[in-house]
Amino acid sequence: MAKQWRATQFGAPETWEFAEVDTPAPKQGEVTIRVTAAGVNPADYKHVSAPRPGLTLPVPIGYEAAGTIAAIGPDTEIASGGGTVGDAVVAFRIQGGYATEVTVPAKDVFAKPPRLADEEAANLLLVGTTAAQMLHVTDVRASETILVHGASGAVGVSILQQAAELGARVIGTASESSFARVRRFGGLPVAYGPGLAERVTEAAQGPVAAALDTVGTSEAIDVSLQLVPDRTRIVTIVDAQRAEREGIHAVFGAQPESQAFRDAARPRLLELAGSGRLQVPVARTYPLAEAPEALAFLKEGHPGGKLALIP
Repeated sequence: MAKQWRATQFGAPETWEFAEVDTPAPKQGEVTIRVTAAGVNPADYKHVSAPRPGLTLPVPIGYEAAGTIAAIGPDTEIASGGGTVGDAVVAFRIQGGYATEVTVPAKDVFAKPPRLADEEAANLLLVGTTAAQMLHVTDVRASETILVHGASGAVGVSILQQAAELGARVIGTASESSFARVRRFGGLPVAYGPGLAERVTEAAQGPVAAALDTVGTSEAIDVSLQLVPDRTRIVTIVDAQRAEREGIHAVFGAQPESQAFRDAARPRLLELAGSGRLQVPVARTYPLAEAPEALAFLKEGHPGGKLALIP
């Protein structure tokens, strides 16, 4: 028997159940993972806060995890090739990562880069693929200056590093208490608040080619529209309604095109992390049994890095 967090009703994490469940033996094309760390993301609670089309209770929680292979189905290889019992792996775009053990599609399981700690590996791919898609849809290129709203957050930090790989220069909005984090990952920080457009213009010393919004405030989108003339080079991951009105991009993991892109992006992100060129700052870890406490801390909005659950 395994222990797993499940939403048995729609609502806050406090309503979830930490249940004993049977872990099905892996069939062909499946892998059973003994979880050593589960990534913690806002999507984990947002997606079960209210009924959604196609979502049936109970819903196992958790989209990404790291662990070791406990069993592998017949004639099956993991996505990165091979795979035997005991191998260290990372899995993303799975369901049920908040668990001691989980059986998942082998196509979503990859060898874990040895240099990554389990709690880092478990938090790499959701924010990493989101950041990669934001850079992709805005066509960010070498030598350009771009604006990132919320640069000190988890997605923002991944954007900073991936933009550096592309050769782009990043101006990132943040609170002054988070400026050091933005600088650490290669960005030029500016404080959000009144006068933001003027501060960005002064810092840019030239055109702002694209704007990437991870916070969804009116200020973020207003300033993006003011500074970036080409609306196809503005993207938000928060405010879909405003995006539709303004003719800018909005990307979300549930979109079929997002799913296809993010699946394809996983090997490259693992390569970057494995070589040390993409880091995952981890602020805190919690015991798996304290998942609601971890999410309550995440909801405060300033964790200072990623959170992980440790069985």
